[in-house]
Amino acid sequence: MKEKDRKLVFEDGSEYYGYGFGSQCDRVCEIVFNTSMVGYQEMLSDPACTDKAVVMTYPIIGSYGITDDDFECKNPTLGAMIVCDYNDVPSNFRYTKTLSELMEEDGIPGISGVDTRKLTRIIRDSSTRRVVITAADTPVEDAVAMIRTTPVPHDAVARVSCKKRWYSRTSNPQFSVVAVDCGIKLNVIRSLNKCGCNVTVVPYNTTAEEIAFMKPDGIVVAGGPGTPDELPGVVATIRALKGRYPMFGVSLGHELIAMAYGARTYRLKSAHRGSNHPVMLGANGKVEIVAQNHGFAVDESSLTGTGLEVTHRNLLDHSVEGLACRKDRVFTVQFCPEGAPGSQDSSYLFERFVQLMKEVKTHA
Repeated sequence: MKEKDRKLVFEDGSEYYGYGFGSQCDRVCEIVFNTSMVGYQEMLSDPACTDKAVVMTYPIIGSYGITDDDFECKNPTLGAMIVCDYNDVPSNFRYTKTLSELMEEDGIPGISGVDTRKLTRIIRDSSTRRVVITAADTPVEDAVAMIRTTPVPHDAVARVSCKKRWYSRTSNPQFSVVAVDCGIKLNVIRSLNKCGCNVTVVPYNTTAEEIAFMKPDGIVVAGGPGTPDELPGVVATIRALKGRYPMFGVSLGHELIAMAYGARTYRLKSAHRGSNHPVMLGANGKVEIVAQNHGFAVDESSLTGTGLEVTHRNLLDHSVEGLACRKDRVFTVQFCPEGAPGSQDSSYLFERFVQLMKEVKTHA
């Protein structure tokens, strides 16, 4: 039987031994869990997972390998992946490389053979925790010292955002949309293209004046990693643009738009990460199953006087999942409407955004 060669160490000194795959480097990360049954490639390449060590609750990961068409960003920035069983012999006619090969190329360590059910319970029942993946023979004192001396990064959005604007065009476009890249997923852009929108993707620190100069029909503030309080510049840009253009916020963008209206955010005790979360639409009581990947939420008690109303609510912890300011033609959702991975229950939200842009053009 193969000897366990890697281990996961918590700051309290607890150790979990397993088998390494991907990169063999040491890595200190915040540990989270994801309940998706499929879509590990989309999750691995989601910029919102930057610097996270993700525990996959589905037991077997790697079965269908990696395909070139399914990435959500060009350069994956996941911190690490932790799985129960890793399959290095994919069965998929589309696959071009194994998960381990991709992770090795991108410097992402992985560990398998650990009790992911136990880890999930630990993460669920405790506050934010950091861990290190290291060699099995690393002294526990050295592993704990690595965690304590490694600074917590605060520049995740700056690292994953594009450095200069770029374009995604579609045939017979009806609208021009500017997407503020705080860690945008490529399927958000694809979804906008399918709705007849040419998309100009701009860096997160693009000013309101620069965006206005592009004369967009609408603005999307897309999701990404990190803490919303770390992005006051983006909040100021949104504040300067709200009411002038239809605006759609996704995930981190939902939180930033709420802050631009004067609301506050808070860290969830148990982050929402997975493609099977139930969310209720307040207008008609309809329940949608959606994908989520976030660790913060908007504080509902801070919405008084902001002009924002709650449109969606999480049925597991009752947190705010959607907001709208009808006067300004602004709406947001905390979840991932593009469904990559996940269901397509909320794809209609892109059509709603298009409808708002149509209304503005009609009354212009």
